[in-house]
Amino acid sequence: FNRVTKGVYEMGSTFKLLTAAMALDSGKVSLQDRYDARKPIRIARFRITDYHGKNRWLSVPEILIYSSNIGAAKMAMDLGGKAQKAYLAKLGMLRQSAVELPEVGTPLSPARWRDINTMTIAYGHGIAVSPLQLTAAVAALVNGGYRVRPTIIKGAAPQSGDRVLKAGTSEKMRRLMRMVVTQGTGRKADAEGFLLGGKTGTADKPGRRGYSGRRVISSFVAVFPFDAPRYAILALFDEPKGLKETFGYATGGWVAAPVVKAVVQRLSPLLGLRPRAKAVAVSGAGRGKKRRAAN
Repeated sequence: FNRVTKGVYEMGSTFKLLTAAMALDSGKVSLQDRYDARKPIRIARFRITDYHGKNRWLSVPEILIYSSNIGAAKMAMDLGGKAQKAYLAKLGMLRQSAVELPEVGTPLSPARWRDINTMTIAYGHGIAVSPLQLTAAVAALVNGGYRVRPTIIKGAAPQSGDRVLKAGTSEKMRRLMRMVVTQGTGRKADAEGFLLGGKTGTADKPGRRGYSGRRVISSFVAVFPFDAPRYAILALFDEPKGLKETFGYATGGWVAAPVVKAVVQRLSPLLGLRPRAKAVAVSGAGRGKKRRAAN
């Protein structure tokens, strides 16, 4: 069973990268916009909360840095379900990957795209994709905005497809991903001397009776060097268990981010990439002036 291409999973907060990119690219949302994340969202019989909420208004960068479900859901509603679905289709998230393997999983997405679907998909629930699909989509966010078609043919470079995002959006996403690593939930992936950007993900794993809350899929997706990305990496844990060293946590920031850091440190010499004397700092996560009303 090839988990990379055949397995499809709800990828959790890594999807917030896609949400932010789509919202910014549409022009309906800017980096200065803020969203009210003080209270959970109640819709129908569902309740959307934050894992470690800041209980205040959050700017768009802060939604990613602190991984706010509430902020991502409201941002997605400003984008709209129709546009969200169209962007995900362009990023290759709604159909099978074209990678040259017989073991390719089919993504799972809603038959009816309602508001609740738009909200939960914003933070990676209610849609299931393969790890390869997510990694390829994240690569498109940072490579200038061109869709990537992965290949396993030796000597063949991954092919760039049609433009899916504006070049300016791609530049913003590179900086936002770096901020997640230097200031947010991905700090355990920060490898000294390497300009790494990424996003954590922790998704409740569904079972026969729904989500138990005890089983999770934890992941970290990264690109490096963030200023001129050449590589995308995804580390994923299926039902990790918290240890004494992680203070009992089994989230993506605790279990997957350190793995990506170690891979980058070990892989870089093989790729001819040398550590930089001083990593580039990125600012701009401050609280903006413009506010968005609660949806």
